[in-house]
Amino acid sequence: MKQENLHFTVLRKIIDRTIFVTQTRRQFLKTTALASAAFGVAASVPAFAQTVDTEELLKPGPLGDKVLGDENAPVTIVEYASMTCGHCANFHKSTWPALKKDYVETGKVRFIFREFPLDPVAAAAFMLARCAPADKYFEIVDIMFEQQRNWAFTDNPYQSLLDFSKQIGFTQESFEECLTNQGLLDAVNAVKDRGVGEFGVNSTPTFFINGEKVSGALSIDEMGKIIEKNL
Repeated sequence: MKQENLHFTVLRKIIDRTIFVTQTRRQFLKTTALASAAFGVAASVPAFAQTVDTEELLKPGPLGDKVLGDENAPVTIVEYASMTCGHCANFHKSTWPALKKDYVETGKVRFIFREFPLDPVAAAAFMLARCAPADKYFEIVDIMFEQQRNWAFTDNPYQSLLDFSKQIGFTQESFEECLTNQGLLDAVNAVKDRGVGEFGVNSTPTFFINGEKVSGALSIDEMGKIIEKNL
């Protein structure tokens, strides 16, 4: 009980400083559903929309961009994703490995990944990825998507995220230090807000392929067709 009270006290501090909310499974799923409706979370079928100003799109946010691939690649893909988005997890498990191997590592695609948290748990996950060593960012994002249901959709997301963070090198102290960094939270949310306000991002995952906006968890064949026409 004492240990439980300690966790509750720490969590209350985190709530006060980062609006990081712990919920029951039912409450969490309800909140996620409402957030998804508000942001229009994408179905797996891709939806094509407008083209945006590429020069503006490629200006990095306050934390800088997380980028893979040759900076001189003929195709640049910007992805906006949420760590608690099931379609994003599906994309990163089924499409991303082939995209990385066939296009990023061959110099055809420069890939930029941007934070678009749909809920407080997703924001916390992104904060942890940013607090980890910089060269581990994409590795941690991949692991988070791979194990999404283990930490994102539980009765106690705080404890689940804490347990998960220890698997990727955090201690309870460094976990709490990261999640109480208000400046980091503000910067993560600024990336999302700019995506909404300037580029019309209203679902996850959303991709901009050389400025062309495409929403949905694209297959490698669907994404490959768009890439090939830009090569």
